[in-house]
Amino acid sequence: MKLNERSVAHYATCDSPPDKTGFLFKKGERNTAYHRRWFVLKGNMLFYFEERDAREPVGVIVLEGCTVELCESAEEFAFAVKFDCAKARVYKMAAESQAAMESWVKALSRASFDYMRLVVKELERQLEEIQGAGAGGLQGSAPPTAGPSPAQKGLQDEVQLPSDSSKENGVAWSKPPAAWSNGSADGASCVAWEACTDPGNNHGARAPPVPPRRRGASLESPVSPGTGCFSKLHDWYGREVEELRTQWLQSQ
Repeated sequence: MKLNERSVAHYATCDSPPDKTGFLFKKGERNTAYHRRWFVLKGNMLFYFEERDAREPVGVIVLEGCTVELCESAEEFAFAVKFDCAKARVYKMAAESQAAMESWVKALSRASFDYMRLVVKELERQLEEIQGAGAGGLQGSAPPTAGPSPAQKGLQDEVQLPSDSSKENGVAWSKPPAAWSNGSADGASCVAWEACTDPGNNHGARAPPVPPRRRGASLESPVSPGTGCFSKLHDWYGREVEELRTQWLQSQ
């Protein structure tokens, strides 16, 4: 396998989050002594540096087609990365504690794409089993019918007309409750309506008309008389906004 040296070095030191980092003792190929190195695991590539703050890695191990297992060594908590090829190098490393060794062996064993492929296949098999069991359960039972929610039931009770309702233009209008008439609901007059048709009317139910206007009520603005029409009221407030905007621009 040929790797671009610059690309590999950039990937080792870029901002992408590593899967695992830490110090390990690595046995040299020529000098068989163990040297303390800083290891960075990213995907299926295990980089090792001379120091933690080194700018470039000393080497990289591609964790494909290999096994991670414990080995006998002069160093305590040692393990080895072995490849299937006959003449492939065996990388021997040692951790600083039993917990660190177990953590590294587990992480390196799960770093290859072969392992990820097995995990995906197993998850797909479990998903198919769950979907099959769910489909069988749905065929044997009918879907339950949901009744009205508490909010909908309350709305139906509120819209229901009392017996002393009056009819106007083919629509029945009920008198407001006593609490509304006394102004306990923000002083607004609320009218409940229900469409009903006369026996001789063949056009069906019509939309409810506008509630009857109170006698003596005026639509004119108390601030600007003569603005009973909405367009006039809109123009009057528009002039006020325009004056405020002009004053603000002049102050800048």
